[in-house]
Amino acid sequence: MPSNRKIYWALFTLLVLSALIRGFIAGFIELGNDEVYYWTYAKFPALSHFDHPPMVGFMIQLFTLNLTFEDEFFIRLSAIVLGTMSTGLMFLIGRHIKNPLTGLYAALLFTASLYGFILSGTFILPDAPQVFFWLLTMYFLLKSLADRDLMPKSRYLLLLAGFTAGMALLSKYHSVFLLTGVFCYMLFHHRRWFRVKETYLAALIFVLLCMPVVLWNFENKFISFTYHENRISITASGLKPQYFLTEIVGEFFYNNPVNVIIILTAMVALIRRRQFIRADYKRIILWISLPLVLVFLSFSLFRSTLPHWTGPGYLGFIMIAAAYLSEPKHPDSRMRLFPWPVSLSLGFLMIVAVAAIGQIRYGWVPLSKWKLQDVSHDMTGWKQLGEKFAPLAKVDEEQSLMKKSSPILTFRWFPAANLDYYVGTKINKPVYAIGSLERIHKYHWINQLRGNLNPGTNAYYIALSDDYEDPLSLYGNLFETILPADTLYIMRGNDTVRKAFVYRMISLKKKMVFN
Repeated sequence: MPSNRKIYWALFTLLVLSALIRGFIAGFIELGNDEVYYWTYAKFPALSHFDHPPMVGFMIQLFTLNLTFEDEFFIRLSAIVLGTMSTGLMFLIGRHIKNPLTGLYAALLFTASLYGFILSGTFILPDAPQVFFWLLTMYFLLKSLADRDLMPKSRYLLLLAGFTAGMALLSKYHSVFLLTGVFCYMLFHHRRWFRVKETYLAALIFVLLCMPVVLWNFENKFISFTYHENRISITASGLKPQYFLTEIVGEFFYNNPVNVIIILTAMVALIRRRQFIRADYKRIILWISLPLVLVFLSFSLFRSTLPHWTGPGYLGFIMIAAAYLSEPKHPDSRMRLFPWPVSLSLGFLMIVAVAAIGQIRYGWVPLSKWKLQDVSHDMTGWKQLGEKFAPLAKVDEEQSLMKKSSPILTFRWFPAANLDYYVGTKINKPVYAIGSLERIHKYHWINQLRGNLNPGTNAYYIALSDDYEDPLSLYGNLFETILPADTLYIMRGNDTVRKAFVYRMISLKKKMVFN
């Protein structure tokens, strides 16, 4: 087995290199639809929001110094820091459940996961703080398990676990699986936790931390819970095997196919009663991780789901896989810092990351010309749109066609947030999303904060060629006249990514009230 010195140097190198690569990616590509939407959480903070609890917005506020620094790198900075710390936590957990080499393997497999490295460690999504606090909770729980007599230090760790679990739920609702997993573990395997007051104090801390979210939802007719219930409710439409297949393929891809194969191999070894991890550690990890994955796999049989919803469950699976990899197959076998499955897993991540960045920035593969959907367009051209729209708006103001305060109207939370961040904010034009709550999400409240629109107001509408909605069908009954102003061409190299059709909407007929 490698010496501890070599293991810690490898960990240090991993943490530094991964943080630098994350930082490079964060500053090199534009914000995605979801990321720029979460920027609105920081710009318009609240106790909770339509889609998610408030933590991701608080993190953006903290690391941008309340949006003092507002470019893409600083918007994503909290994800970079938390992702790097989560990598360190994977090491600490692996070291605790077995040895330092297990910790290194856990950190490496986590880094090789697209979910771990990108979705929860580079992009600013609710998963970034959720994963950090999820891992902290698991760390405190596993540390407490080591003490069978539940001495004061171990009971104090239970209090910390209650706090970090609450912080995880303030990040994303999926974190309720932490609570249910721990309860089931206590009920079936570790009832002694029921006999100490710290368990109930931890539960109280958890509830108190969640109260702001409950209060916000109470004031807003529990709209968040209703929204998410509708997303996962099982209807009478029957089985949808295509959704299940999409979920399975997505989980393989997001968590790295090599990682998943290692995980499945480790699970088979557990079923065959291979003893490469302590029984109590194995049980609590599986109780926290397995239900989350199984529940969303079940939902996917009937409804469309998103594969990254199961991401936190795979964190525990990675810990078990790392313990499996660090078990010598033979008494005289030599363990390596980077065994070939781990190296293969890291290689997969590098190939996918380089290909994705190249596609986003340069469009290496002409998918659009082949009539295939190019999802990289979501993170391409928004900054260019803002730069091209600004002089058009300035000329309109100079020619008295539009006022400086003329807002930009659109129909959905995206592209509303994209237009808000990359276009409106740069030239002090408010963006309103006009439509049903299911389409505009947080903009229902942002509209209220920005104020009503008075009769006679002129507004812009920007229609995108790859997400086109006709302004006449949307707002033709609201304005006296809607006229085309210009067409802006958004380029990537020599190719047109999209066209932006700019319209002037003249003279609002009656006051538009937001409440």
